Amino acid sequence: MSDSVLVTYATRYGSTQEVAEKVAATLRESSLAVDVQPAKQVRSLAGYRAVVLGAPLYIGSWLKDAQRFLTQHQAALEKLPVALFSLGPTRADEGLAEVRASLDAQVGKYPWLKPVAVELFGGKYDPDKLRFPDTILKIIPASPLHGAPASDIRDWDAIRAWANSLTEKL
Repeated sequence: MSDSVLVTYATRYGSTQEVAEKVAATLRESSLAVDVQPAKQVRSLAGYRAVVLGAPLYIGSWLKDAQRFLTQHQAALEKLPVALFSLGPTRADEGLAEVRASLDAQVGKYPWLKPVAVELFGGKYDPDKLRFPDTILKIIPASPLHGAPASDIRDWDAIRAWANSLTEKL
């Protein structure tokens, strides 16, 4: 079996990719060989000893690219150590327990998946970078994003610590 770890991700605006790259860099510091790829570009898991998948939660669900990745690669993922991370809340005052429950529900949709680690990190929100149809969310008065300022509550120290904890699990 190869010593390579695949760090793959689904992202809409690039924030999850940045976290995936930090996770990969941290794993490399532990002398692991690591490849980083968008989930939609992964064709095979042959040659990997473990997988780390990152995906943001949007309105309580993972992006379709992450869901497709899990479905398409189920047979291989059942045989590999898998770690998962999600980016969720974009404001410190958001209900972390509710977002964690959404993450747990997403993992629960894949009963065959037995991750060695699952973590939730704060996310990033920049209303100026939204594309349609997400732009609607910032203009609808009932939306939690209506009038919300840009924010970035990713905790890089926590991300690095979590990635360091993976070296023994993967």
